[in-house]
Amino acid sequence: MSDQERYSALGAFRWRDFRYLFAATGCATMAGRALILVLGYRLYARTGDPGALGFLGLVEAIPALPLSLFGGHVADRHDRRRILLITLPLLIACAALLSASEFTGYEQAELPLIFAVAFVAGVARGFAEPAASALEAQVVPFNWLVNSSTLMASCWTTAAVIGPLVGPWMYATWGGGVTYASIAALYAIAFLAITGIAPKPIPVAPEGESVWQSVALGVRYVWRDQVLLGSMALDLFAVLFGGAIALLPVFAKDVLQVGEGRLGEMGAAPTLGALLTTLWCARHPPVKHAGRNIFLAVGAFGVTMIVFALSKSFYLSLVALFFSGVFDGVSVVIRRSIMRLLSPEPMRGRIAAVSMVFIGASNELGAFESGMAAKWLGTERAVWMGGVITLLIVSSAALAAPQLRRLSLDPQRAKQREMEEAAKLDEEAAGNA
Repeated sequence: MSDQERYSALGAFRWRDFRYLFAATGCATMAGRALILVLGYRLYARTGDPGALGFLGLVEAIPALPLSLFGGHVADRHDRRRILLITLPLLIACAALLSASEFTGYEQAELPLIFAVAFVAGVARGFAEPAASALEAQVVPFNWLVNSSTLMASCWTTAAVIGPLVGPWMYATWGGGVTYASIAALYAIAFLAITGIAPKPIPVAPEGESVWQSVALGVRYVWRDQVLLGSMALDLFAVLFGGAIALLPVFAKDVLQVGEGRLGEMGAAPTLGALLTTLWCARHPPVKHAGRNIFLAVGAFGVTMIVFALSKSFYLSLVALFFSGVFDGVSVVIRRSIMRLLSPEPMRGRIAAVSMVFIGASNELGAFESGMAAKWLGTERAVWMGGVITLLIVSSAALAAPQLRRLSLDPQRAKQREMEEAAKLDEEAAGNA
């Protein structure tokens, strides 16, 4: 297969199962992004406390992060498709319950219900995300993983543009009942799409291996791999300190004073930038000098956060948010390609689970950190200081992870590496038996 054929922009769509997973990912992401932004705005409108937005992220992270490691073990020992068919109905029920509460007008229960939905969504994520990540590597041949990974990143960012843009607009136009019902419908479409995917082979578990041995093996594997660990840690600390998404309702209402009508634009700007980047990467994947590129992208992301925090112009803020998405899109494509190419098949669920812990910590715990920092330091100061910290982290990581800094991704070499790592895992499992 030539490089031109391998990196054909839409090549992965020739496989039916990929098309179904692509549709499911788009619908579920659109629903999830719309839901969390609407819930965040409603929570801040009711409380007026930026710290409450931080606690909302924390409530979701409390079940999601601990459960994800067990969820990775489950994904490597059971049908990954079936796991998604169990978790998606939980999200459908959450959105339907919110819709019913809006139609009944029982406002006293709104705040407890918001936090309850966030908690249940965290439980579902703890099992669904490792399974979905591992399943993604099973719906196309190995040589097409970079292409499929980039297309999935494009799908995610497209949905993440539409969700934050349409969700608040629907809420302002038709109210919460219709908005939450539409979100439930999107989750239902994702469920139907997953039913169209054929069952995939389940990795054979080593005889006598306990759950804890299985989980520990996944953690040890990532910990010993400088490229996997370095790319995950870089994302963790950069987004943990440099992100500002959780504080967008505060910037919209108090800093830029544009209200909820333009909150959707602010929420969509980063993902629009990421979308355009991933679409470009589908034709021109940044696999050569991948390590250098990820360091440059994360550093530039930190700079955009500093500009956003210091801006008093709505349009300059939109530009800064847009370019934060551009640079984050480059980082996402490279990280996803690293995950797909450098994870042995029997370990994909557990490695994805470890990645989810890092990503979950950067997103949900990052939202908590952003909320608390904004409460203690002030919103603008908290964000620009986070951008400065991100630049310091990138500089330190570049020195600490030379293998990641020198990384160039090649599917053929990655396949050989996977076979070698699988043989090592077999030897380790035989030694533990």
